[in-house]
Amino acid sequence: MSVDAATVKRIARLARIAVPEEDVPHLQGELNAILDFVAQLDEVDVTGIEPMTSVTPMVMKKRQDVVTDGNIAAKIVANAPAREDNYFLVPKVVE
Repeated sequence: MSVDAATVKRIARLARIAVPEEDVPHLQGELNAILDFVAQLDEVDVTGIEPMTSVTPMVMKKRQDVVTDGNIAAKIVANAPAREDNYFLVPKVVE
């Protein structure tokens, strides 16, 4: 796949990047080089290889997903300037 000057201008417009006319050929060459590299990656045979999230083997640290109320509501609102039944009271801001 090859990128022409019109495609470079369209990409720049979509990305909201101001590209001067004299920079278009340089960007065209860079984008074509990137696409050539990606094409090289397509040639690699990856059958039987599992996808990985990291280059080093890792095990995710997990905890039990348990829903709790924390049992500390009174401590949380203890320093609140105004409260009622473990809820913060705030002044009305919309009329």
